[in-house]
Amino acid sequence: METLRIAIQSKGRLAEDSLGLIKDCGIQFDTESRVLKERAYNFPLEFLFVRDDDIPGYVHDGIADIGIVGRNEYDEQNLPLKVVKDLGFAKCRLSVAVPVDFEYQGLASLEGKRIATSYPGILGRVLAEHGVHAKFVNVSGSVEVTPAIGIADCICDLVSTGTTLKANGLREAECVYRTSAVLIARQDMGSEEKQAILQRLMLRINAVQKAQGYKYIMFNLPEKELEKVRRIVPGMKSPTVTHLLEAGWVSVQTVVQEDHFWDVVEQLKHLGAEGILVTAIEKMTE
Repeated sequence: METLRIAIQSKGRLAEDSLGLIKDCGIQFDTESRVLKERAYNFPLEFLFVRDDDIPGYVHDGIADIGIVGRNEYDEQNLPLKVVKDLGFAKCRLSVAVPVDFEYQGLASLEGKRIATSYPGILGRVLAEHGVHAKFVNVSGSVEVTPAIGIADCICDLVSTGTTLKANGLREAECVYRTSAVLIARQDMGSEEKQAILQRLMLRINAVQKAQGYKYIMFNLPEKELEKVRRIVPGMKSPTVTHLLEAGWVSVQTVVQEDHFWDVVEQLKHLGAEGILVTAIEKMTE
């Protein structure tokens, strides 16, 4: 039986979130010893733990079949790959940051400036769209120090909190790009068996991530209010309703979107709902 090989960042938040998602999919593997290669015990999946900027190349060259990487690396390298799914975690932004005394008036202020960045491809495309010409200073690490030592006039780098920028006398001027983790694959994996394994993996990932957006709720309700509740919480198909021993009362079970949860609870309380119980959903499919 063939095995699907996935490239994952060897350490850091992206690695932790990626492995957490796979673990939530019921796939078991050794999480203690992080070697270059690891194989799942109960699913045809093999892990390659590598640098994040190597992942698109590994997938493109066929060393790995799929990979989880920040969209910024995928877009920067611009290889002929496909995004199977935007996974939504490990979010951050690519921003222009300037010294505190730099008079920034939009991207036009970067005309003719030296910009230190690890993402000349993404930034170059953004500036080209605005007709701005600048010189890029390619830096792989410690981008924030370059203005202070005279290498660059400003920088463009990934930002999460902005603490590092302040520590180096910089301020975030403008976000030019947003990124999150994506699952990437080759355009043609060449094997129907590997395609089938990928589809099985995607079924699990989709079920886990869909469940994260919903809550399962149970509550008692005066039966006369049942039709109103149907309009408030329709459920995946319709609520499950069970009559209680006490006449005129029913027990209702349904799912509610996380974003609307508290609004729904307030409406249910207004209709006389009692004993509202809420539980998390681990997996969920249509």
